[in-house]
Amino acid sequence: MKTNNPSEVVELSPSYRIPLFLIAGACALALVSLWLAGVCALLGLFLTIQTILIRLQFTDEALNVLRSGKVILSFPYSEWLNWEIFWSPIPILFYFREVNSIHFLPIIFDSKTLLDCLNKYYPRERKLYS
Repeated sequence: MKTNNPSEVVELSPSYRIPLFLIAGACALALVSLWLAGVCALLGLFLTIQTILIRLQFTDEALNVLRSGKVILSFPYSEWLNWEIFWSPIPILFYFREVNSIHFLPIIFDSKTLLDCLNKYYPRERKLYS
């Protein structure tokens, strides 16, 4: 986790857990089906590249998506309706819904910090009364 000012900006650290799992799974799948292994390996490679390039940054007002250090998307909390992290034992997918759209992101960043930031910037109690 990288912070410029702890009360203003939190940038999530990358996590290569899912991409590496997919690449390892592709090696195992190669014994069964080369086609399936190729698809799994390509997805793992794609997520590895995204893990290198993409960062999530929480500010007091919005969740920002950065690519190579530049903000490419911003999602103000005022437009959020709901969020969820799927599969608690090993978090693999982050979902959040805004007024006009739904977003799914693979968890290619520190999942504990993600959950801490979600609870800080858009807590569950807030969702119930929005």
